[in-house]
Amino acid sequence: MLSIIGKDVHVQFPIYDPRMRSLKYSLGLKHLTKGLGRISTKGWNVGGQIGAGETGRIVVKALDGVSFEISEGDRVALLGHNGSGKTTLLRTLAGIYEPSSGTIQASGRVFPLFDLQLGMDLDATGIENIWMRGKMLGLTTSEIKNSLDDIADFTELAEYLYMPIRAYSTGMALRLAFAISTAVTPEILVLDEMISAGDAAFISRADARLKEFLARTGILVIASHSMPMVRRWCNKGMLLEQGKILAHGPLEDVVSVYEAKIAAERQLTQAV
Repeated sequence: MLSIIGKDVHVQFPIYDPRMRSLKYSLGLKHLTKGLGRISTKGWNVGGQIGAGETGRIVVKALDGVSFEISEGDRVALLGHNGSGKTTLLRTLAGIYEPSSGTIQASGRVFPLFDLQLGMDLDATGIENIWMRGKMLGLTTSEIKNSLDDIADFTELAEYLYMPIRAYSTGMALRLAFAISTAVTPEILVLDEMISAGDAAFISRADARLKEFLARTGILVIASHSMPMVRRWCNKGMLLEQGKILAHGPLEDVVSVYEAKIAAERQLTQAV
């Protein structure tokens, strides 16, 4: 049974500026800012909280004690303003960031898909890139062999597959990367915004392939600002603000909380 369980997860990033070690800089900054007072931040929705870490060093608390449970079949949309902690949570789920404290336990292989063209070599042919990118995605030799015809047919690149991808247009390279990435069967898929497939003439075929790709996924966690996309692909939601979870549950319940907060913030901003 696939699952992801987070318990009191903290992720902190230390702020270190070597200029602050300079007495001359510190005194100069104090002189320049003397008498300016504080800038009003009423109505602002800023990113992670800034505070002191255990060592006393100033840190950004990108995730601040989040706990959650995601089960097989869940399609979770991470919602929130820029800087709320969505991308940090995705990268922590993917193992890119280690929690400063707390734990994340994933039952199942986590497949992060943040950059479709990661690991592709401009000087290698399309076929060679299928092999290289496939290996990077964790496909076995037999899985790549079995996927070759499907990937080639889907891209419609024909003889271009035997040319270096440096000769491809941006759309052609993206189509190849999209076809390779959607050839896998992920157990737990984490996305930062929905993946796209290039030119308009290709979108309808890509949409059908994407739908089938996501249907094979055991758990989906995606960060997005697009409500139509979220409503199409997700059944659960998680709302973050300043590294904390404000709401987690059925998608429409969480979206309602999110949209109410946006409306309240808009009114507050207009009143300032």
